[in-house]
Amino acid sequence: MYIEGKYWDNYIGDTDDSLLLVDYLAEKQKKEITVGEIFSDFNVDRLQGDFKSRCDDPLALVYTFPEGLEWDIHIPICLITDLSALLLECKVNGYIDLHEVATVTKAATPVRITATPEEHDLINRTLKDFVSNPLSYDLSDMCSEEEMQETAEICEALRKELYEK
Repeated sequence: MYIEGKYWDNYIGDTDDSLLLVDYLAEKQKKEITVGEIFSDFNVDRLQGDFKSRCDDPLALVYTFPEGLEWDIHIPICLITDLSALLLECKVNGYIDLHEVATVTKAATPVRITATPEEHDLINRTLKDFVSNPLSYDLSDMCSEEEMQETAEICEALRKELYEK
């Protein structure tokens, strides 16, 4: 897996939100899923492009699994960084083997995540903003300033590889 160690499990892909995203992708049992569908399922539109802080809307970033279990994304920027890494994996290898990114309890088929130019633009702009001022994001409440700077550096390398090559 291309992103393993370089991005995934290196400040990206190692949170409860990451595990939720991977479980969600496995649950979908699709060969291809769009960023738009992911955003729709997690009500990301309620954030209006602002991934800095948790949303006050109790329905935002909540996904209800078919069994009725509800889980929510706690730190919105983590969804963007995780999606960015998974998009890069798809760019390099064409798909993601979910068993390589996390322990999934369900049999999972390889999945390809796709995005429209507008979605790519939103992700690129969000990563640029995060890199320029990581301490303005809620994630900084849980990490030291040094960890936030390291995360920003990794995100910038990821952003460049995803969007500038």
